[in-house]
Amino acid sequence: MDTTHPAQLKFYQKIGKLFYAVAAADKVVRKAEYDMLLDIVSSHWMNVDEVEDEFHSDAAFQIEIVFGWLDYNNAAADDCFEEFREFKKEHEHLFDDKRKKLIWKTAQAIADAFAGTNKSELVLLSKLKLTLNS
Repeated sequence: MDTTHPAQLKFYQKIGKLFYAVAAADKVVRKAEYDMLLDIVSSHWMNVDEVEDEFHSDAAFQIEIVFGWLDYNNAAADDCFEEFREFKKEHEHLFDDKRKKLIWKTAQAIADAFAGTNKSELVLLSKLKLTLNS
């Protein structure tokens, strides 16, 4: 069975960008935020579907890979969020209620992972809420 779907793989990559944007909203990605991401990917995102990447690994690993690459390259959080927002507009069918709830839960957990949610993260979470509900 072919479980590799380009739009699905891109979904996980864009989710990685979103979660990076949440962590980097205050211009600093803390270890606690990255650790929270790893924990939620392994405990929740791996069970979302059976989509695999070209190496036959669970596509959810794309979240971690993209997040790490963006952090290494100090990507702009706003740009990453906008890429996620545009992808969602173009691929609404990939965002069912179950996925939206998990996206929201993960974003909140990342924002809260280091000393609670700060003002920059609250602003980004507000934008995310509007994006998910549109």
